[in-house]
Amino acid sequence: MTEHEEVPAQEQDKPRGRGVYLLPNLFTTGALFAGFYAVVASMNNQFENAAVAIFVAMILDGLDGRVARWTNTTSPFGAEYDSLADMVSFGVAPSLVAFNWVLSDIGKLGWFVAFVYVACAALRLARFNTQIGSVDKRYFIGLPSPAAAGTVAGLVWAAVEFDITSANYVYLVAVYVALAAVLMVSNILYYSFKDVGLKEKVPFLILTGIVLGLAVISINPPTFLWLLFLVYALSGPALWVLRKRKQLHRDTEA
Repeated sequence: MTEHEEVPAQEQDKPRGRGVYLLPNLFTTGALFAGFYAVVASMNNQFENAAVAIFVAMILDGLDGRVARWTNTTSPFGAEYDSLADMVSFGVAPSLVAFNWVLSDIGKLGWFVAFVYVACAALRLARFNTQIGSVDKRYFIGLPSPAAAGTVAGLVWAAVEFDITSANYVYLVAVYVALAAVLMVSNILYYSFKDVGLKEKVPFLILTGIVLGLAVISINPPTFLWLLFLVYALSGPALWVLRKRKQLHRDTEA
């Protein structure tokens, strides 16, 4: 559930060279290709392949920034390239997959919802780029575009897996996609997990929980991946309601 990585200030101040770092940009290119493939697969009614491709793009997107930091190859070019790849893989691809899957059945309303999703993804990424370094790294403002893509692609994959006739739920799908789009541009806070250090020691129970989580997902990846991203998407509004209730409680006591 990561967006593209922040470029250190010292890297931004360096003079631009003629070349680019190969290794992290290969991962970004792979994520871009996976998003492009998802669109092509959905045009050929291969919706399961399209959904899987979006999840592959998420994995590659999560690796490129980390590889750049581990190999000390972060650069402004890589950050910009990653942002453009995110727009394709987590903005255009999920929108067109949903549109080709079922939204096209409701005509102009369907393409309007699909466009709203693309526009909100673009606004989400633009806002994220302008807020780098000025917000708390522990939280994302609005649902991250990869997580929004996971909620849409997960629904498509689960529906195909269980052979659910999507035409019977087309308007519910339209509302679902629209809500995912709105959450991306909302001011709701989402935990970013960026304060979790991969090189630091963690309690044994946390490692056990991760192993059990992976085992559960392996039982039925379409269902449990969809539920995982759906729960994350709902966690923001749920925590917002809890914070408002606590604030209201404190105000009444005061």
